[in-house]
Amino acid sequence: MPDLLLELFSEEIPSRMQRKVAGDLRAAVTNALVDSGLTYEGAKEYWTPRRLALDIRGLTAKSADIREEKKGPRTDAPEQAIAGFLRGAGLQSIDQAQVQNDPKKGDFYVAVIEKPGREAADIIAEIMPGIIKGFPWPKSMRWGASSSDSGSLKWVRPLQSMICLFGPKTEEMEVVPFEVDGIKAGNQTRGHRFMAPAEFEVQRFDDYAAKLEKAFVMLGADTRKETIEAEAKNLAFAQGLELVNDPKLLDEVSGLVEWPVVLMGEFDEEFLDIPAEVIQLTIRENQKCFVISNPAEAKLTNKFFLVSNIQPSDGGAEVIRGNRKVVNARLSDAKFFWESDLHQINSDEGFSPWIEKLDAVTFHAKLGTQGERVGRIVALAEELAPIVGADAKLAKEAAQLCKADLNSAMVYEFPEVQGLMGRYYAERTNKNASVALAIQEHYSPLGPSDDVPSDSVSVSVALADKLDTLVGFWTIDEKPTGSKDPYALRRAALGVIRLLLENGIRLPLLSKANEDLLSFFHDRLKVYLRDKGIRHDLIDAVITPASDDLLIISRKAEALQKLVDSDDGQNLLAGYKRAANILAAEEKKGTAIAGEVSTDLLKVEPDKALNSAIDLASKNAAKAVDSEDFESAMSALATLRTPVDNFFEDVLVNDDDENIRANRLALLVRIRTATQTVADFSKIYG
Repeated sequence: MPDLLLELFSEEIPSRMQRKVAGDLRAAVTNALVDSGLTYEGAKEYWTPRRLALDIRGLTAKSADIREEKKGPRTDAPEQAIAGFLRGAGLQSIDQAQVQNDPKKGDFYVAVIEKPGREAADIIAEIMPGIIKGFPWPKSMRWGASSSDSGSLKWVRPLQSMICLFGPKTEEMEVVPFEVDGIKAGNQTRGHRFMAPAEFEVQRFDDYAAKLEKAFVMLGADTRKETIEAEAKNLAFAQGLELVNDPKLLDEVSGLVEWPVVLMGEFDEEFLDIPAEVIQLTIRENQKCFVISNPAEAKLTNKFFLVSNIQPSDGGAEVIRGNRKVVNARLSDAKFFWESDLHQINSDEGFSPWIEKLDAVTFHAKLGTQGERVGRIVALAEELAPIVGADAKLAKEAAQLCKADLNSAMVYEFPEVQGLMGRYYAERTNKNASVALAIQEHYSPLGPSDDVPSDSVSVSVALADKLDTLVGFWTIDEKPTGSKDPYALRRAALGVIRLLLENGIRLPLLSKANEDLLSFFHDRLKVYLRDKGIRHDLIDAVITPASDDLLIISRKAEALQKLVDSDDGQNLLAGYKRAANILAAEEKKGTAIAGEVSTDLLKVEPDKALNSAIDLASKNAAKAVDSEDFESAMSALATLRTPVDNFFEDVLVNDDDENIRANRLALLVRIRTATQTVADFSKIYG
């Protein structure tokens, strides 16, 4: 079966876009091919800083012939109806239609529409211009003489050439002819911008990839990443050092080069006095370089890796010199900010000027300044401290300082290190270790994979920070709507949930939030627990609108999941459903149900055994619930499995004797009531 090779070559594709737009191209082309009646065996996208490429294997050479019958009106229908049928079917006259008979409805017209299959090359030539012209770039531009024409091509950077080859991999593939804004599809591309800029012809994908390699272009993004990482690790290892892993930077840098060459540079040792995170951030953001550590000393060295897009003739000396110059300049700035901040906090005034300036910084027009917000966080952290097991005095101090570094020179220049710098400054002024840690950790967790603080002072301030945010925005009716969440309130709620659950903290949220906000917490908790593998119906079964202890909800849901995953639990659930269905039917009919079970009317052993089992299970389950041992509560209910099974196996609920029937229905009510001790079984599927 034929293959398709596509390349769209442009001046530049920003690194941050490459992976997504390559995927968008694959989806657009393959969807259009399938919609046109073609199938394919596999498709893989590739990208470099200057090209998007697509390799589609096993594409059908021709779309299938289509034959369909379109039913029309009766033969004696009005002329207007028949005329409409002809237009819809594309027939010139009624003579082109067939007549079929329906024994019940009589004769009616049928249009038989036959469409012959089309050659794949023709389909490709037809769909590609529309895909290219309508490509969804996050940012795009027009260029050249036609740039003033609103209908001219928009691309991320000027599109320069296109390859479109189709045919069997064992034969010469043909160019699929189409044109976009004067650019014609062909079989030529170019290699590296500097080391192999000349055009060359390609034939099928393997030939294309191999010739690009010879022209100093690594087509695969993963290949470039692996090359960079391997070369950097080898260079570091040779000197007894280690590359500091930076996956995001590695991904970005691999999108900046077509032929990566890793070189080692160094900056002045005096800058090692700056916090390691600031050094890494400075070098990463300004020069896209990687830092290097000394594992023996567990600290950064004054060396760094840079990735060149050329193989320098001088071994990289000039490239390294230029990068060293820029890195030193940027680190000099960072050193100035660091030393200025240290001078401030070591003065008699300490953190006070930074804290006072928070009163001049607006947090939100309706929620006041950062200073006012800190005041609320302080009060809430003190209140939460005994609940989470923290020293209230330390929690208060940490809360007072938690936003102070926002006014430091370092955080003003590098907002990413807020909290972290506050910790460094607190440590430099000999603050309590828990206070310093809480200043950094009160922002955490920032997402589902972020670490959750465990130090009690950190937990108290982190909870206070997030609860203040949530309560404040709920108070002014600024809630998330649909996909919009400009104040990251979903993230804040998940942070509260993780802080409580992963630290085993009991906190009655209705004392901090209204029921609408509590419902929002419930929604976020459901997402969190579902990600942990707990079924959504089981979560619904243990939540009520007033359930404000998220830890208890979580523990109940986990215990219920374990119950329904067991054979006893499945059979108990089946027995409950049967009992509930019988009760619902009898209650609808108005059948008399005894207010309580009479032991005198328990005439057979299964009646008696079930009643006794419910007595014991209800007692044990209630006792376990009171002690918050929900697994034991579920185990107590699981003991009902056998007596419930025996009851339904051997006893006729709707006995001819009205009193016995009412008494047995009361037994079923007891089953329903017993299960409600721990959950609403009516919400459980299955």
